[in-house]
Amino acid sequence: MRDPSNIAIGIFACAYALFVILPTRRTWIAAGGAALLVLLGVLSPQEALRAINWNVMGIFVGTLVIADSFMASRVPAYIAERIVNNSKNACWSILWICLLASFISAFVENVATVLIIAPIALALSRKLSINPTNMLIAIAISSNLQGTATLIGDPPSMLLAGFAKMNFMDFFFYRGKPSIFFAVQLGALASFAVLYLIFRKHRARTEVVGVEKVRSWVPAAILVLLIVALAGSSFFDIGFTSLSGQICMVFALATIIWEKMTNKKSIRKGVQALDWDTTFFLMGIFVIVGSITITGWISRIADGLSGIMGANIFFGYTLLVLISVILSAFVDNVPFLAAMLPVALTISDKLQIAPSLMLFGLLIGASLGGNITPIGASANIVACGLLKKEGHPVRFGHFVKIGLPFTMAAVAAAYLFVWAVWR
Repeated sequence: MRDPSNIAIGIFACAYALFVILPTRRTWIAAGGAALLVLLGVLSPQEALRAINWNVMGIFVGTLVIADSFMASRVPAYIAERIVNNSKNACWSILWICLLASFISAFVENVATVLIIAPIALALSRKLSINPTNMLIAIAISSNLQGTATLIGDPPSMLLAGFAKMNFMDFFFYRGKPSIFFAVQLGALASFAVLYLIFRKHRARTEVVGVEKVRSWVPAAILVLLIVALAGSSFFDIGFTSLSGQICMVFALATIIWEKMTNKKSIRKGVQALDWDTTFFLMGIFVIVGSITITGWISRIADGLSGIMGANIFFGYTLLVLISVILSAFVDNVPFLAAMLPVALTISDKLQIAPSLMLFGLLIGASLGGNITPIGASANIVACGLLKKEGHPVRFGHFVKIGLPFTMAAVAAAYLFVWAVWR
């Protein structure tokens, strides 16, 4: 008789190996792995559906709709132009654009942020006759950094929120203490110094031709109202059960209706244009990770790591962050984080400490480690694709030359902050 636990870990291992080998096929791999688990009887269809965190899926799909409308409104690009034209030189224009990308990515998915800001960066590079490579890389890694700061910034944050039952405000203050948002801001300050050192030689005056016109401020207003609604829901949905996802979907529906009435956009085409690739990828990952949890592998992995860590909490915390940074530089941080969250929780139980320390350290390591390489995060891949299209292919080593010091500075500052507050 086939052992379900062996089948589960086999499918899990094969799926993760294929994520590295075939990153462009990750959705098919995740969906195929999930289907195999059901077909082979490791999970029943009901168990597979229960393994999917539908609240997280509601948040993700809902914010996708709003982010798409916000991007199409041209508000971010309009603001970016104004920033460039009011900066004293090229160095500060680039740094302000990176800061704008950081701010937007705290509320909009990172890939969308890169697509919003990239045209302005490319226009600036042409105006100054400079290579846009470093600028686009800086925008991508800045987006990845701040995407960690809020619940709706990026899928890894949504995964943590769903797993730990954290609401929107918990990312700012959790159980009376400063939370993830402030750790990320400290990391941002440290990494900003790195970016300044990279771009400090660009001293020419900057000015780009103003071509962007705001089509409508309504999507920006909807995004602000969504943030307020999510913050307000924190007082009612303390257990982070389903209210946040429902709110995001309601706002998404309102956005779709507004687009239909105002811009005569086809609802069907708008829905089809959403990032369904990542949506189904997330669903498949939930099922695959759910299978190794149900079959007991999470406990075994946690036992192994706990044996290495011993009773030394600082060593255990440091090891978890370090492993997360290294692996997420080469492995998609979404499946990695999904697999490691229950491991971190079990380790915390074995060390008899509150889980916040390990969970927050894991999120920081997994989210920021992806900035080291051009394949570590989706935003990096998109930025490199845009550069290649512009005739500036990015070498692996060149990306690492910028991404590694940026990541070391950001992770070190955030890692020490989390330890100081949550040890």
